[in-house]
Amino acid sequence: MAAEEAAGVRRAPACLCVLCGLPATGKSTLARAVLCPAAQLGWRAAVVPYDELIPGQAFQTRAAEDGTRLQAMQTEWKLHRQAVLQGIDLFLKTPDVSAEQRSSCQIDGAAWERCIHLLLQQPGASDPSPSDRAPLVFLLDDNFYYPSMRYEVYQLARKYSLGFCQVYLHCDLESCISRNQSRPEPVPTEVIQEMVKRLEPPDPQRNSWEAQSISLNTADGSSKCDIQRVTELISSALRNPLSPVEDNTEQKVCQPPPLTPKSVSIRF
Repeated sequence: MAAEEAAGVRRAPACLCVLCGLPATGKSTLARAVLCPAAQLGWRAAVVPYDELIPGQAFQTRAAEDGTRLQAMQTEWKLHRQAVLQGIDLFLKTPDVSAEQRSSCQIDGAAWERCIHLLLQQPGASDPSPSDRAPLVFLLDDNFYYPSMRYEVYQLARKYSLGFCQVYLHCDLESCISRNQSRPEPVPTEVIQEMVKRLEPPDPQRNSWEAQSISLNTADGSSKCDIQRVTELISSALRNPLSPVEDNTEQKVCQPPPLTPKSVSIRF
């Protein structure tokens, strides 16, 4: 990293790395595995676990009596997701503000405090000059099954000229269902079956903003090679920060179609 800076290579102050895929593909396991090599590379990294940050009641299955109620439920769920990004946004602007002040009633304050505390305690966090501080790496752990969900993260990265990248984890449906059933709180099987129909993996050929993306087959778990590929991807994203351009030259992302009453507001 020092050699790159000496050569005049611009480095982003942070990178937003999206981990996406079906439930039980190993996103959380991979995110935790990346923390150690990230520290060795001089990065301050933390996992942003959406399952822990977003309150459970936001994902409870509820019957929709009419279209208006269904739309209201979708709006509520989206607000919780946006609150996570708003927390990251505020941390990027004012890292010295307490975690309590950065939290929102729409995300779990204790979970958010654990995430931020980890970043503030790592070496390089207290360097006086922002340019000298170790780069931040946020590993966003969620399904992100629609491009529009991932595009919101991209927009935040572009706002601050950060690095942005995506890691798509995939394995066969049967393996996902089997792993899920061994969890303390498994996701309903029908939810996974429904999500596989809706999942839209990163597509760099269709969406130029998804260029920094890789795909990992995790049917047999994550390997050392997989972890290395992720760290190399993040390193590339840090070396190639986004520009906060005002136009929308990249392909616009359509909002997802309304969910059916059977699958709305179910925790993924």
